[in-house]
Amino acid sequence: MGVPGYQEFMSPLLELASDGRERTIGEAIEELARRMSISEQDQELLLPSGTQTRLYNRVTWALTYLTQAKLLEKPTRGRFRISKRGREVLAAGAAPIDNRFLEQFAEFQEFRSKKKPQGAKTTSDASVNAEEDEQTPKERLETAFTEMRQSLALEILERVQSGSPKFFEHLVVGMLVAMGYGGGRRDWARVTGKSGDDGIDGVIREDRLGLDMVYVQAKKWDGAVGPGEIDRFVGSLMRKKASKGVFLTSSRFTDGAERAAREASVTVRLIDGEELANLMIDFGVGVSESARYVIKQIDTDFFEESGL
Repeated sequence: MGVPGYQEFMSPLLELASDGRERTIGEAIEELARRMSISEQDQELLLPSGTQTRLYNRVTWALTYLTQAKLLEKPTRGRFRISKRGREVLAAGAAPIDNRFLEQFAEFQEFRSKKKPQGAKTTSDASVNAEEDEQTPKERLETAFTEMRQSLALEILERVQSGSPKFFEHLVVGMLVAMGYGGGRRDWARVTGKSGDDGIDGVIREDRLGLDMVYVQAKKWDGAVGPGEIDRFVGSLMRKKASKGVFLTSSRFTDGAERAAREASVTVRLIDGEELANLMIDFGVGVSESARYVIKQIDTDFFEESGL
């Protein structure tokens, strides 16, 4: 039988969650393997990279897609359960649940549009699978890479949002150091984040003598950050006689906050949760390399010089 494709796990996964229980991915995989009669041998099949089983990979992708379509939800880190929308879908007897079915939900459309390479066309419900079938191997690889990165960024953001405010302060200062601020030296950066520091959560020296400083504000919030918080940060920078600062949040900024940063008398760089997660990926903070693939192409100069 082998391991079904990830879309074939969507309906069984949603039905499994219909009892309302919270489950881990490990519990779900074990139960799905039993219900779908997946042999122990097939359960042990690995991806070509050898980093994880095909079963784990495909069930987690099904879970990601159902979560993005809001049919499942994650109440706590590492656990999921059915949502109100998921119950409505099951009650309506919709089958099969696959990518084409999920395209009816705006949240899933937004997720799919984010993973497409820049310049790619938006597809209709009927053409989603057809477009994927028409892609060249290189296009499929690029699309898969973009999709995996987007999924990783979402997982990173979930982990960040589940941490404490103190963890967030240390995270953002460490990430700025990883980006090269302070010459990449951790001893040139420190987390303040206590009363009496005038609302400044971190400071990074940009030179050996400490003549140029970057001040950091870190807000681990669920709601959007508004202009009032930006104005207070700007006031703190001015009292420090600072010329620049970085304001990072695990959530997002309102339009008013972005306008307040643009109009400030000092330079204020805003980094929201989505950008933060992508910067962590780019600079290797909180992530590790899973696999590496090298794509090679023909060396035309070699063959031309040989007269071939």
